[in-house]
Amino acid sequence: MTEFIHLPGIGNSGNTHWQSRWEEANPAIRRFTPRNWDKPDLSDWIEALDEAVRGAKTPPVLVAHSLACLLVAHWHPLAPSRIKGAFLAAVPDPLSSSFPADGAGFADVPEAQFGFRSLIVASTNDPYGSLPYAETRAKQWGSELKIIGAAGHINGQSALGDWPEGLALLTDFANQT
Repeated sequence: MTEFIHLPGIGNSGNTHWQSRWEEANPAIRRFTPRNWDKPDLSDWIEALDEAVRGAKTPPVLVAHSLACLLVAHWHPLAPSRIKGAFLAAVPDPLSSSFPADGAGFADVPEAQFGFRSLIVASTNDPYGSLPYAETRAKQWGSELKIIGAAGHINGQSALGDWPEGLALLTDFANQT
């Protein structure tokens, strides 16, 4: 059985976010736990991610949203073989005017190709990351790219509910990894 670790972005994922809904439906999904969700510190978040991966019984699939996608890029050189893959939804662009100042520590994003399979899920109208930015990151990281249409930042405000299409993408990704 595949283990999944959810990696929310700044502020954690609230009750209307698909990550929270998926966890409610499947209590086996774990969420990494940095010390501070609202004032993210790259070192702390890397340590929390590493701890979550070390706690997995089998190589897990990381399910990252927003800033946590950049976290995966910073973390991957430390232990690329310890995970099965990474599902990356709504990769934000640190050079975007809407990028939160609290995420500045994550802004120098590594461009190196990941040592594991990855899938970027992108929206055509994400206010935090353009489609060309997602396409560039997919090429650099060696990620597959799935464009899901106009879904905003693919978060609770996007009104995706349980986001069954996303869960189907994740299930297919995990089964092929």
